[in-house]
Amino acid sequence: MLTYIVRRVLYAIPILIGVNLLTFTLFFVVNTPDDMARMHLGGKRVTPEMVQRWKAERGYDKPLIFNVQAAGVEKLTDTIFYKNSVRLFAFQFGSSDDGRDIVQDIKQRMLPSLAIAVPAFVFGLMVNISFALLLAFFRATYVDTVGTVLCVAMMSISGLFYIIAGQFLLSKLLRLVPISGYDTGWEALKFILLPIAIGVVSGIGSGARWYRTLFLEEMGKDYVRTARAKGLSEYLVLFRHVLKNGMIPILTGAVVVIPLLFMGALITESFFGIPGLGSYTIDAINSQDFAIVRAMVFLGSLLYILGLVMTDISYTLVDPRIRLQ
Repeated sequence: MLTYIVRRVLYAIPILIGVNLLTFTLFFVVNTPDDMARMHLGGKRVTPEMVQRWKAERGYDKPLIFNVQAAGVEKLTDTIFYKNSVRLFAFQFGSSDDGRDIVQDIKQRMLPSLAIAVPAFVFGLMVNISFALLLAFFRATYVDTVGTVLCVAMMSISGLFYIIAGQFLLSKLLRLVPISGYDTGWEALKFILLPIAIGVVSGIGSGARWYRTLFLEEMGKDYVRTARAKGLSEYLVLFRHVLKNGMIPILTGAVVVIPLLFMGALITESFFGIPGLGSYTIDAINSQDFAIVRAMVFLGSLLYILGLVMTDISYTLVDPRIRLQ
C-alpha cells in the first residue's frame, strides 16, 4: 500500500503543474498586469507611473515566463510565473494584490467554511442513506413511487431556489434565523443553521436516488437471495447485508469530498455573507486578484487528489478482497 500511495503522490505532481500552468495562462489571457493595476487603482486618473509602481510592488513588472535580460538560471526564476506560481509547491502563497497575507486569510476563513460544510455533509449523508433505505425497503410500492418522484423533482430544482426560499420563509416571514451574517463563538450557531439545513435539503434528491439505486442493485444479488432463503427477515437482510455491501460504492462519493469540505461552498457563503473560503474565492475572482485565485485553485486541486487517494485506501478497509498494488 505504501508503494501505491507514493506512486499516486508522484502522479499528482504533473497534474498540479498542469493545473498551475492552465490557471496562469487563462488569467493572463484575460488581463495583462497593466489591466490589473488600473482596476486595483481605481481606473480613473491613473498615471503610468502609478501603474508601474503597483506592478513593481507585487512583482508584476517581470516577464511572464522567460526573462531574456537575466543571466543563468534567473532567466526562469526572475519571472512572474516562478515567483507567483512555482512557489505554491512549497506552500508559499505570498500576499494578495491588496497586500493581505493569504495564509493568514485562509486560517481565519477556514473555520466558518468547516462550520457549515462538515455538519451539512454528515447530516446530509445520514438523511440520504436513511431515505434511500426506506425507499428500498418499500420497493415497488406507492411509498417507493412517491419518494422517487419527489427525488427527481428535488433534483430538478436549482440550488439557488432553496437558498432564496429558505431566506424568505425562515428569515423574512417567520424570523427564526438571521437572513445573513456571521459571528464568533456560539453566536455563530444562529447564522449557520439555515445554510446547513439548505445544504442537507438541496442534496436529498440526487443523493437518495443514487443510494436507492445502489441498494436495489445489491438486493438482487445471490447472497441476498441466500439470506432470504435461510429465513432472515427483510429488515435484517437490508441492514445486515445490503447496507454493509452498499457502503463500498458510497465511499466513492463520500470520502473524496471530505478534503474539499475545507474549501467551503461558493454560492452558499456568498448569499449568506459567511466569511469562509468559498466567498473568499468568489471575491478574489470578482476583483481579479490573481494571487488569491491561483492559491485557491492550487489548494483545491491538491485536496481533490488527496481525496482520491483516501477513497482508494478506504476501499481496502471496507472490502478485504481489494488490495492496492
